[in-house]
Amino acid sequence: MSTAFITHPSCLKHEMGAHHPECPERLQAVYDEFNRSGVLSKLQSVEAPLATREQLAATHAPEYVDAIFAAAPKQDYAYLDPDTSMNPHTLEAARRAAGAVTKGVDMVMAGEINNAFCAVRPCGHHATYDRPMGFCIFNNVAVGAVHALTTHQLSRVAILDFDVHHGNGTEDIFHDDERVMLCSSFQHPYYPGTGADSGNRHIIPTPLPARTGSAKFRSAIEATWFPALEEFQPELVIISAGFDAHADDPLAYLELHEDDYVWITSRIREIADVYAGGRIVSALEGGYNLGALGRSAVAHVQALM
Repeated sequence: MSTAFITHPSCLKHEMGAHHPECPERLQAVYDEFNRSGVLSKLQSVEAPLATREQLAATHAPEYVDAIFAAAPKQDYAYLDPDTSMNPHTLEAARRAAGAVTKGVDMVMAGEINNAFCAVRPCGHHATYDRPMGFCIFNNVAVGAVHALTTHQLSRVAILDFDVHHGNGTEDIFHDDERVMLCSSFQHPYYPGTGADSGNRHIIPTPLPARTGSAKFRSAIEATWFPALEEFQPELVIISAGFDAHADDPLAYLELHEDDYVWITSRIREIADVYAGGRIVSALEGGYNLGALGRSAVAHVQALM
């Protein structure tokens, strides 16, 4: 039993133009820090498969999936929204990113590993049922959750999202599906401007003001996430692991540090150990300071291990 590191070289080939913050260097920084720290040698490296059209269409509108496949360019860029575009490698990368999460789900459900970290891009939690946005094309964690519900016939899956931006796409997909609990912490008001007042019994928002800092972040998570999770008793935990709430990140202002990612990952493990047989699949979302991203991802995975 071990922690899997699921990725694919195609995720480095997706890029959206010069100076775009969601760049291949982000994933390279993760690889470099995992190698430098020695953590990678302790992980089970796994190649991410391609998510099938059927898997994607079980989560997204089938016509949306068809439109993304049709939009894939043979050269240059295809612009999907002001922030999100495709190059000739993007479709494969996006399918590998979603496929990584389904592979992680299969492996933890089979008992082959304890948990998994999917080092992938493009990220996914802003992709809604029928549209791309915010650098995201397919909602990777949502595809994994639907796969767990359908293929593995689970009844309760928790998605825990500590990216600095609200996981609006994940909420859009599961807002009326009580089999999935979404707990999402995010800076508010901030992009995409949603989430603060959209909760229900299984959608647990934790909006946080700028400069929240470690102590208030931990207190808010304890107060909102864990009572709900203890009542829900998830059979599987999936994490949207964004590291852009870090104090060094240029795109947001929550002022967290590596220790906060160790803390929240350890608390998530406690919930998973009690209710889900320890089964956790984590997928990379945001994080735009390369040094902070690499260090935070290593801290997160060390806590998973």
